[in-house]
Amino acid sequence: MKTQENILRVNHSNGCCCHCATPSSHCHIQSINRRKFLYTFGVTAAATALSYKLGESVIYAEDNERQMLVIKKELVVQPVLTYDLPQRRDATSWRNWGGIQTEEQAKAEQQRINEELQKLSKQANFKIKFLPVEPIRSIEKAQNLVKGDFDVLLLYAAGGWVNLLEALTSTEKWNVMFLRHDPGPVYLWYEIVHNRFFRKTVDEITQAGWTVDDVVIDNTSELLWRFRALYGLKNSMNKKIVCIGGSGGWGRGGADAPAKAKEIWKMELVDYPYKELSKKLESAYKDSNLVKKYTDEAGRYLRQRGIKLRTDRGFVDRAFVLDAVFRDLMAQEKTDAMTINACMGTIMAVSKTTACLPLSLINDDDGLAFCESDFVVIPSGVLLHYISGLPVFLNDPTYPHDDMITLAHCTAPRKMDGKHYEPTLVLTHFESDYGAAPKVEMRIGQQCTCLIPDFGGRRWVGLSGKIVKNPFLDICRSQIDVKIDGDQSELMQKMPGFHWMLCYNDYMREVQYALQKIGVNFLNLSSKQKA
Repeated sequence: MKTQENILRVNHSNGCCCHCATPSSHCHIQSINRRKFLYTFGVTAAATALSYKLGESVIYAEDNERQMLVIKKELVVQPVLTYDLPQRRDATSWRNWGGIQTEEQAKAEQQRINEELQKLSKQANFKIKFLPVEPIRSIEKAQNLVKGDFDVLLLYAAGGWVNLLEALTSTEKWNVMFLRHDPGPVYLWYEIVHNRFFRKTVDEITQAGWTVDDVVIDNTSELLWRFRALYGLKNSMNKKIVCIGGSGGWGRGGADAPAKAKEIWKMELVDYPYKELSKKLESAYKDSNLVKKYTDEAGRYLRQRGIKLRTDRGFVDRAFVLDAVFRDLMAQEKTDAMTINACMGTIMAVSKTTACLPLSLINDDDGLAFCESDFVVIPSGVLLHYISGLPVFLNDPTYPHDDMITLAHCTAPRKMDGKHYEPTLVLTHFESDYGAAPKVEMRIGQQCTCLIPDFGGRRWVGLSGKIVKNPFLDICRSQIDVKIDGDQSELMQKMPGFHWMLCYNDYMREVQYALQKIGVNFLNLSSKQKA
């Protein structure tokens, strides 16, 4: 699958700078306002790369808020209108079904499609670009078009025969078909897409590059969620992730998880050893000006509405220094994603705090930061983040009972809806009773999506649920009771892996649609409940 190399962006109060090795129309500025200072990003002309050096000058914006380095690649869609120009003949059939039979009708339909897609683009809450509609009637033009630089072929199949649709199909791109029924003009392929194109006039579906879920009838909003799924998939594939202490996977079943992430998701896992992290932290702690700067920032954080401190303030101060070092490492690698191995022990001796709070802060800033370096579950977090546009919560599940399950971990984001901060206690990490970890009080009654990947990376389970309680048990600090939408017995029978991934709202259909494009099976335990 071809991808557009959008890169990285920093937005300053008086303008922006965007430096890509190859400038293109797919490169955007993404501004994420957050806490109270800006990291300085310098551009190295020779490398045309974005870089940041910890401890150098800090630029304060007029609103005194910090920005976050974010990478998001837009989804590029090529709409195509196929049609026929039949000629009348006496005493015989001379035209197929369909309401587009002349050039005038085709031009009117082309204009209508462009207008519909402009409206759809404004409704999208993710980066999407619709190219102008291409009218196609010839095989040669179809074959040339599919070589173009786009991600999704959006086929308006008003007419044309099977060989034309086959010429437009590429297994290196994603394909979606839109068909009109009511109020029309009705399309030919509304009648025959399944029996002639998918099944080739036999019983078995044999057409490569398409599934039955790729067809949309009349409703353009049904296009939007599919594009959201494909946008999430595009941004998840080939994702670069900094792995402090190396990459790993939970348990015996997760031993091959990093290899699976590379194989299935084409992820680039950058191992960063603890000895190098230790050097960076030692240097940072020796810089009194830098320590004061982040101590002041920690104080501003603790004065935010909804924050209560229940651990030693020094743990929080050092967590903000650690947060800055983490962001430095990501910026050096030109990515916005990281994970940390041995976070239950090794990191504490190195940083004199825990990684829990920094990971929470990075996720609130639209980055991706995960504990435990568990690549059984991390791909699901990356996908769910890009589909939803929201922070995600990696968590430990418990045993389901009474159609409810408790989910908990020490690294929850506060900005779970992407806009507002949930009330939070800052406590110690539970197992060590050390450091700083957020107990985020998630929204009661909030619908949520839960993903449960298997150890082999090919069989995920998912369910929607509702947050019903924020308990305060002797377990990981951020903890929620979730009412299960679905069959609890089936969940217990088919629950794979270990860690779960959660975000606010329901994105089950987007996840399922995205996963089928890369050959990952998905069992939606809430589908029967909704039916």
